[in-house]
Order: sequence, then structure tokens, then C-alpha cells
Amino acid sequence: MPVPPWLEKLLTTAFFTACPIHGATPRSECNLFCVDCSVDDAFCHYCRSSNHIDHRVIQIRKSSYHDVVRVSEIHKFLDIGGVQPYVINGARVLFLNERPQSRIGKTVSQVCEICKRGLLDACRFCSLGCKLVGIRREEDASFSIDGENKEVIERKSVSTSSSSSSKVEEELREASQQDIYPPTPPSSSRRRKGIPQRAPF
Repeated sequence: MPVPPWLEKLLTTAFFTACPIHGATPRSECNLFCVDCSVDDAFCHYCRSSNHIDHRVIQIRKSSYHDVVRVSEIHKFLDIGGVQPYVINGARVLFLNERPQSRIGKTVSQVCEICKRGLLDACRFCSLGCKLVGIRREEDASFSIDGENKEVIERKSVSTSSSSSSKVEEELREASQQDIYPPTPPSSSRRRKGIPQRAPF
């Protein structure tokens, strides 16, 4: 089966809502998804402890108002080959769904086959949702893990070339910029110690 039955549910689930059962407690945000109970909606940390203790659970995170999942978690259940990974806060992640892009920078040579979003690497899709559309449209890709390409994304290095200053690349990397110049030391003014006096004879 090229597409697991729980994937579409994952892509359409609303995350980061308050848990209806544990809403008054800390960490009650619904950002977890159970692969084994895919008919359920998102749930919180407390629901996992009580209802999904032995299940395969994925944690969804947020980046620039979009849902992402870590590569280290999702690659256990899906062949994510061809999907562009992004480095955010030091972790490699994938976006769940496509993100609208008004225009593509001139320096971008690779675009998503589905939504035409600019990509950084030689990938086909910008998100899991776009790969799902691509599979249904052409059936030349799959989410099934065949053992050979299970770790391809893990080994793939994300380009960090500093030569490009395009706005698109800055948005895709979503990394906070740091000041690369050392602080300028305060200027010191020369001060006279006093009125010079002639040495005695």
C-alpha cells in the first residue's frame, strides 16, 4: 500500500487546541497524534499517558504558524524520500502541508512539483501533503518503507551555503541570524594628567 490509511488523517487534523479533558492543566495542548488510533483527533500529554501508553505516537511542532514533524520520528513510519527537510532550532523537520508562496526568488532552481514552492535541495516535494498529492496523481512515488531508502533523509545534508543571500532561502532556513561582527570597543580619549612642570636645577 503506497499510502498508509492514517496519513491523510494526520494531514487534516487540527493541532495545538486545548484538550477538552485536561484543558485546565499544564501541557494540555493537543500536539500528539497516534498512528495506531488514527481515527482519533489530536491529544495532549495526559491523554497519551492514559490511552496511548503502548502506541506509536508522533509529536507535532509549530514553525512560523505551520505544523512540522521531526524527521527522526516520522521516518520510522513513512518513506519520506523526495520531501524537502528543513533545519529549525537544530532539528531536521518536515512540513505536513504545503505553504503558499507569492513568488519565487531568482536564485531558486528547484521547485515543488505540486505547489511550485522553491526548494533548497534536489527534492520533489516541499511537504508530506504535496508528496501525497504526487503519489495519487502519478503513482511514481510511495510512502512504503522498503528498507533501502529508510535512512536516506537521515544521511542527507542540508545545504548551508552562505553565498546566496536571497530572501527565499532565508525564509526556508528560518534560522535566527546572529551578529557576525565583534562589538566595536568604545573609543578612548587621551587625557592629560596635569600641567607639566620644569624639573628643578
